[in-house]
Amino acid sequence: MDDKIIVYCAFYNPIEANIVKARLEDAEIPCFLTDENVATIQPLYNQAIGGVKLNVFDKDVERINTLLADDLELEVPEIETERTENKIVCENCGSTNVSYGIATKNKHSWWVAILAILMAVYPFKANRCYHCYKCGHEFN
Repeated sequence: MDDKIIVYCAFYNPIEANIVKARLEDAEIPCFLTDENVATIQPLYNQAIGGVKLNVFDKDVERINTLLADDLELEVPEIETERTENKIVCENCGSTNVSYGIATKNKHSWWVAILAILMAVYPFKANRCYHCYKCGHEFN
């Protein structure tokens, strides 16, 4: 019997490839992965080698398509996002894409800069404020 082995699909994540392989093996569909070791040991080579390849028999392709299509129909519960009532709103543009962190414009106060120059060290204290990622405005 002359069964042709084909590359069914390629994955850039070896874990995802192993999950699909395990699903096929549970359904008693023979399959194997190629380039898995290279992709696991050197993830930066994934693009060059084309990812981890899932190899199957050509005769099993339709059965695999229906099996994996059934898996895609499963509903994944959505994670409840934070309420917008508690979010900080940008004073400039009204965006809620705001976070609190180290300032980018006035990073160090004048006394920290003077002490750092006198002591010949990098400034040890940075100002913190809210930063809007939409317009770049910083505010307290």
